[in-house]
Amino acid sequence: MDSVIFDLDGTLADTSGDLIAAANACFRDMGKGAQLDPEADRAVAFNGGRAMLRLGFSRLGLAWTEADVSAHFDTLLAHYSADIDRHTRLYDGVVPMLGALHEAGYALGVCTNKPEALALTLLARLGLDGWFKSVIGADTLAWRKPDPRPLCAAIARLGGDPSRAVLIGDTRTDFETARAAGLPVVLVGFGPAGREVAALGPDALLAHFDDLPAIVARLLPGRR
Repeated sequence: MDSVIFDLDGTLADTSGDLIAAANACFRDMGKGAQLDPEADRAVAFNGGRAMLRLGFSRLGLAWTEADVSAHFDTLLAHYSADIDRHTRLYDGVVPMLGALHEAGYALGVCTNKPEALALTLLARLGLDGWFKSVIGADTLAWRKPDPRPLCAAIARLGGDPSRAVLIGDTRTDFETARAAGLPVVLVGFGPAGREVAALGPDALLAHFDDLPAIVARLLPGRR
């Protein structure tokens, strides 16, 4: 079976607003006030909670260590879980694209570095949970992207053939994951990194989700 695996944050949806809000809530809990800007720091949000905490600590002008980041990470996740979809929005064309891929017979899955429970919650809140029969999160296995094993597991759970799959993502992490697994990769040009991801040399750069079914058909020719 041919499989299309998607990253979540920055690929299917712009989740940066809620991620940054959760990080800023942590700093408010510390009595420090908001440290991250929802617009200027969008790209940092997609590098994960720890990256946002590191950036915030660096702006306080105080000594800090990775122990401080770890100490506040669960609090960040709790804030995010409590308000996971206030600002999050699907990118244009996601639902019609998923419908087109499903009608064409592709199996659809998600491989994300968001914790699995949060990924499942967000997909449900966004009305996407019915499309994906496989969801692998950061804590589903002992490994996370860019290790290729989570991607391979997402394909296996669909009953897919690892030689007949493609990853859709938005970052260098997704690019390196696909390459490590020996799969073609499509990077979105409308994510937080914009068209800068073209410099990575993906197999295709996506301008709009309307174009994805044709791109997938080109990358996985000779349907099985």
